[in-house]
Amino acid sequence: MSGGSYYVPAKSYWPILGSLATGFMMVGLGAQLVYGSANVLILIGVIAVVAVMAFWFRDVINESHQGLYDSQMDRSFRWGMGWFIFSEVMFFAAFFGALFYVRMFAIPWLGGEGAKGVSALLWPNFIAEWPLLSPPDASVSGPDNVFSPWQLPLVNTLLLVTSSITLTIAHEALKAEKRRVCRNWLAGTVILGCCFIFIQGVEYYEAYQHYGITLEAGIFGSTFFILTGFHGVHVIIGTLILMVMLARIIRGHFSDTGHFGFEASCWYWHFVDVVWLGLFIFVYVV
Repeated sequence: MSGGSYYVPAKSYWPILGSLATGFMMVGLGAQLVYGSANVLILIGVIAVVAVMAFWFRDVINESHQGLYDSQMDRSFRWGMGWFIFSEVMFFAAFFGALFYVRMFAIPWLGGEGAKGVSALLWPNFIAEWPLLSPPDASVSGPDNVFSPWQLPLVNTLLLVTSSITLTIAHEALKAEKRRVCRNWLAGTVILGCCFIFIQGVEYYEAYQHYGITLEAGIFGSTFFILTGFHGVHVIIGTLILMVMLARIIRGHFSDTGHFGFEASCWYWHFVDVVWLGLFIFVYVV
């Protein structure tokens, strides 16, 4: 590649394979939610997605080390990552919007308030409250209780906020060519991410075993697990990405000016942290 030229990647099957793997995983997830018997499909889909990501990123890393990328490719990567995060913002906005609609409109209407208060005729004895511990339909059982935001949720909030700080320190250290400092602080970030995942697992166990918060526990249970569950998946993915970045730092990859792979992982992690702050406020506190 000479000055002024643009690198055109070789033909790749990873995009179509990634789409098929993701589709397979989502079909399994849908079947699990509807029929409750698609764990194998989900597992196969997850393994396929991880495999495609690993091989695809391997090719991108090799192309970068071969010096095939220039400033134009760097801009392309930045735009691509920016649009990806924007799509993630819209993804979570849909679920936050559903939570907002239920709390601000649907529940008050069923309680007799607002322009559609006539909905109260459906269940005259319904009490409009949130968290909704007593769904209007008697065939649906609500949760027995809800979490205190000042226990495990607060601990996880502190963990993620701290992880953003440690990751920023690692990033600044890399830009200052302090690789050992970058490695240590990045390792700390990975540990914090793993701690978050573990505590989230403990919280889910407590939810099912002691609080009666399940996917079948009315609108509160479904919105709780949809929002926190998808966020948890993003934390797991982000932690895996940071593990890969840590391995690359140890192997001597990246420079003080050429490290967009590391920078993109920082963007993603900070986005995940911001989403959690929204979850902590609107799911646990308010």
